[in-house]
Amino acid sequence: MDNVVLKSAEELALMREAGRLLAMVFSYLDKQIGPGVSTMDINNWVERYIVDDLQARPASKGQYGYQYVLNASVNHVVCHGMPSEQQTLKSGDIVNVDITLEKNGFIADSSKMYLIGEVKPYAKRLVDKTYEALWQGIQAVKPGATLGDVGYVIQQYAEKHGYSVVREYCGHGIGREMHEEPEVLHYGKPGKGLVLKEGMVFTIEPMVNQGKAKIKTKKDGWTVVTSDKKLSAQWEHTVAVTASGVEVLTLRDDERMQPEFN
Repeated sequence: MDNVVLKSAEELALMREAGRLLAMVFSYLDKQIGPGVSTMDINNWVERYIVDDLQARPASKGQYGYQYVLNASVNHVVCHGMPSEQQTLKSGDIVNVDITLEKNGFIADSSKMYLIGEVKPYAKRLVDKTYEALWQGIQAVKPGATLGDVGYVIQQYAEKHGYSVVREYCGHGIGREMHEEPEVLHYGKPGKGLVLKEGMVFTIEPMVNQGKAKIKTKKDGWTVVTSDKKLSAQWEHTVAVTASGVEVLTLRDDERMQPEFN
């Protein structure tokens, strides 16, 4: 893991600004998303807001040949759902919106689950427990901890509540590039893996399935779904290892640093 880039105080300040702007995108979306909205509507609103209002760049567009500014993953879609005019959100749906933003040469990456209209209790529970699992991972981040510690607490929390953790996709280092070292697994063993140091910046983004962990990719080459067609949820933040612990660079106004767990 010699390739892990430690960010300087100046670089961290720029990443903090990118994260702040990305949090604003979600605050904007909170007022827009609801029944009857297509996932392409969401894509177009976000592109316009990032470019026109924030004078920033949607970092996903054009990367790896991807033509949209976000992923919108509905119900049993695990990740990489492509926006579509035909896909209209309806009451009862859950959708993950995953957005990246670049400002002043640095990238922030975050995703949020939206509950559309009246959602079944089992769907809301999955969304809530996935969010709490993310925060279990965030709160394990500090200098001297390991990536295994982070993955372990996420996995334990999800499995304790009867869910499974997707293993094929992981968090990642981030900075000038969208995907940097290290890979951040959402399962693991305490004390194993890379030792965290001040200045590391990476994403934590667990994908948690209602049923089995097994997934498959659709013929479009992008969309990943649960093999058993049961629901999947995901939340993501970009975090920095600080001298004393962790800073969440993409923290939104509606969040506190320590949510309630049960």
